[in-house]
Amino acid sequence: MWSFLSLRSGAFALLTVMLVAGAAVPVTAQQANDADESEAIRAMLEERDAEIKSILNGTESDFSSAQRDELMTLINGFIDFRAMGQEALGPFWSDLSEEQRAEFVDVFQGVVRHQSLSDLEAYNSEVTYDRIDVEDDSAFVRTTTRYQGNDTPVDYVLHRKDSTWLATDIILDEVSTAGGYARSFQNVMRKRGFDALMNSLRTRLDRAEQEANAQ
Repeated sequence: MWSFLSLRSGAFALLTVMLVAGAAVPVTAQQANDADESEAIRAMLEERDAEIKSILNGTESDFSSAQRDELMTLINGFIDFRAMGQEALGPFWSDLSEEQRAEFVDVFQGVVRHQSLSDLEAYNSEVTYDRIDVEDDSAFVRTTTRYQGNDTPVDYVLHRKDSTWLATDIILDEVSTAGGYARSFQNVMRKRGFDALMNSLRTRLDRAEQEANAQ
């Protein structure tokens, strides 16, 4: 539940140029802009993937503390943890104060960042970008990851925030990351409340930090 692989992608429809009865159909300004954003997203993900692989260098061990911090930033830096956390808490989000929301997002992000380093082999995998579709401020990216001899689809759901594309969900082999957190977190909120959820998250974060410091 807590492991986090950072590889995903997806859907919408983009048209650039069509020929109908020999005549070119004009491309609208919005379509042209969406096509430009699609290329920008591809470049962002490819650059991120290359930077991660350059640090891993074909291995998944013997990293300095600075390299581990850099990996955590690269792997998780394009995730909108507030948006993902809000989706994970669902209807319970509106019951929280802004202070509680900030506390939750901070600890949730810390847990995910540390857990993202639990299976670094995955980030050495070959990634192909099958389709990137943009519609206004939303995007869906479909990739295929060659992992342990198998092709696995990884989808990214993105939104544009302050001119930056950030992920709100990562769907690994048709399993939603945000959906998985939602089932877990909302079950705890429903049965035991916010304090119990935060205690559980803090315990996981403390354990992850201790393990990282011991390496």
